[in-house]
Amino acid sequence: MTTETVTAPAEQDTLGPHRHDDVCVIVPMYNEAVVIGDVVRELSKTFSRVVCVDDGSKDDTARLASQAGATVVHHPVNLGQGAALQTGVDYALQSGARYFLTFDADGQHRIEDAVAMIERLREGDLDIVLGSRFLGTELQVPRLRKAVLRAAVVFTRATTGLALTDTHNGLRVMNRSTAVLFKIRLCGMAHASEILDIVARHKLAYEEMPISVVYSDYSRGKGQSSINAINVLVDLVLARLRVIR
Repeated sequence: MTTETVTAPAEQDTLGPHRHDDVCVIVPMYNEAVVIGDVVRELSKTFSRVVCVDDGSKDDTARLASQAGATVVHHPVNLGQGAALQTGVDYALQSGARYFLTFDADGQHRIEDAVAMIERLREGDLDIVLGSRFLGTELQVPRLRKAVLRAAVVFTRATTGLALTDTHNGLRVMNRSTAVLFKIRLCGMAHASEILDIVARHKLAYEEMPISVVYSDYSRGKGQSSINAINVLVDLVLARLRVIR
């Protein structure tokens, strides 16, 4: 992998008491040229360390992320979101980060939610804070997708014992000791379940916090459809079978 760094222009942080210099934001990305520049620019208003892992994009995603101020780590070929996330965590560990925030590249996550989760983790009694779309306001998604996500929750509770309301949300923040435990082997979307396996296996202290998700036409086209949710559930079951074997 190769990296390049562009220093973001100084902008005033309006969402927290500081720019969270001890936080590294990890953004896996694949063909996100339409939105990635805006996503990075908004993140850079609050966070001084934004690392985007370009997972073999065919468009200008990497260049636009770099121009917007992110450090870009490159995969020469598409390896999947799980692999991109692991690469980002490894890079952030080497950079000396204290807290690790994972953030989706398609613009569906809100920085306000991320900051609230970080401030909760800073209290020191937790190892990881997980965002949940099912706490607080009613999630406005198609019925089939919601049903599939609920089924994933039930399956995960049965196999890990974790009392969660949302098992496949990409907004999460963890401390350094938790990040060290990351050894993601599942390259596709089932990596989210593998992360929860790590939480359960090591008996990490966790908490969910309510978040709002912006489901735009773009994000739906990038994988928020009901069919994609079914694929995630199938990946989850197959991944569990591989673990059992």
